[in-house]
Amino acid sequence: MDVFALRDRLITDYAHYIRSFLNIRDARIRSYVDQQLHEGLLWPDPLIQLNPCFEPGAWIDDLADAGVLHSGCKRVFRLKEDDGTSKRMRLYWHQVDAIEAAKSGESFVLTTGTGSGKSLAYIIPIVDHLLHHGSGQGIKAIIVYPMNALANSQYNELEKFLCRGFESGPPVTFRRYTGQESEEERNEIIAEPPDILLTNYVMLELILTRPRERRLVQRARGLRYLVLDEMHTYRGRQGADVALLVRRVREACDATELQCIGTSATLSAEGSFAEQQTAVAAVATRVFGSPVTASCVIGETLQRVTDASDPNDLAFVDALRIRVDDASIKTPRSFEAFKQDPLCSWMESTLGLTTEEGTRRLCRAKPTSITGPDGAAARFAELTGVEESRCVDAIQEALMAGYDVPNPETGFPAFAFRVNQFISRGDTVYASLEAPERRYLTTQGQQFVPGHRDKVLLPLAFCRECGQEFYVVRKRVGSESHGTRFFARDLYDQRDEKGEESGFLYADPENPWPEEEAGITDRLPEDWLEVSKGGLAIRRSRRRRLPRPVRLSALGEEDDEGERYLFVPAP
Repeated sequence: MDVFALRDRLITDYAHYIRSFLNIRDARIRSYVDQQLHEGLLWPDPLIQLNPCFEPGAWIDDLADAGVLHSGCKRVFRLKEDDGTSKRMRLYWHQVDAIEAAKSGESFVLTTGTGSGKSLAYIIPIVDHLLHHGSGQGIKAIIVYPMNALANSQYNELEKFLCRGFESGPPVTFRRYTGQESEEERNEIIAEPPDILLTNYVMLELILTRPRERRLVQRARGLRYLVLDEMHTYRGRQGADVALLVRRVREACDATELQCIGTSATLSAEGSFAEQQTAVAAVATRVFGSPVTASCVIGETLQRVTDASDPNDLAFVDALRIRVDDASIKTPRSFEAFKQDPLCSWMESTLGLTTEEGTRRLCRAKPTSITGPDGAAARFAELTGVEESRCVDAIQEALMAGYDVPNPETGFPAFAFRVNQFISRGDTVYASLEAPERRYLTTQGQQFVPGHRDKVLLPLAFCRECGQEFYVVRKRVGSESHGTRFFARDLYDQRDEKGEESGFLYADPENPWPEEEAGITDRLPEDWLEVSKGGLAIRRSRRRRLPRPVRLSALGEEDDEGERYLFVPAP
């Protein structure tokens, strides 16, 4: 499947859908909106990011042979297939670092990206501890997930490791207790608590407070591990709730040697890695209620797939130019040739990896677009002089080819990548209170025209029938010292507070609202009129709904010298 073609079809369909109900009468506003949509207001250029390659670490078998792990881990942690076959497992270096941190007994946080095997980084130490000390001695580890879907996924992974290949039963027991279980399952868990309990923070709170689940707390005396998965989800008030929950768990379980473990893909992204470690450690210390040092914040260790290159090397730039300028040259399909391809090397340095200044540590590159003035293709064209459209085609072709070239060291594609397409439903157009040919237009919500504090910006709504624009406003009746003024409001907020009235401002210089009632009746629906004294008159019940003339300054204040508008009460 060509993901770029899929993206183009998706955006084309969405653009047709959006434009199908856009009805804007004013030619200037319509032109402005069309231009904004053309420039990607609702569907900006997609962001591309290569999934990095993690540096391989030690083999499980080697760690067990060296005495770092229990010998039983060699049988548990294997890559097991459905047909009963299995092969040994190799860890990433950050997973090995997590195992060593767990051995120290200090609380720690693993902050690595998606697909980096964060769950294994705490499951292996927990299982290793239970294999050393024996199963069936109560709950020794509680793993807290922010969503039941994550708990369900992890339960399935534990089944693969701890159940497959163990006909007589798993060497370490585990159960899921999230509130989704049947009455029978809950009774079983309470009667025979497992070694590892998978739950969520709401259910863990209930376990501490419900008399029925009190047996689980009693069987968790001396709790050894408390894991908070996806710690970045615990922010603000929820974060405070979870932090207090951790303290209550420690006290209720009499967990004097409790080791807290946190995982997250994104806890801090500002500053150097050392600064990020310090920031994450401070957050973890507050959540865990026990000190976490910066050295106990473990990050991912990355490595290049392609051969490194220097974009300042003229020979390399010439090779790039030749490689891309000739459309007949395609991306190599063998891994060794792929590694040496100059375009692939440049792409990994642009879309995949960057180096931290001072430490030369490899870090993930920020997602970037291929197209656009700051996109990868524009940078490539500036570097090589090749036409930008040709650069776009070459980059997309190399990405798609890289997905089909397997990396023999990891078994994953050489260039696994993500296309992040953001699609917005949009907001509205904002306009100043000025004549149609002069008013300021923007799609960025703000209170005043930039650089003009005397010109208010108000949101517009458009009639679905004729496309006429209306300012969406709230009228605030003034006092003796302050006159009546109009403010912006949300279209669906039609509450009328004391001294305020919701409505719309309307102006049509080409077809102004009549001053005399005789002209007004020609503009009204039949059910607004009645026969009176041989002619048509406006029904009394409808008169309060009639547009009311008002003159306003550009600041939205009543002004006898201002522009003429009509105020129409909402809805």
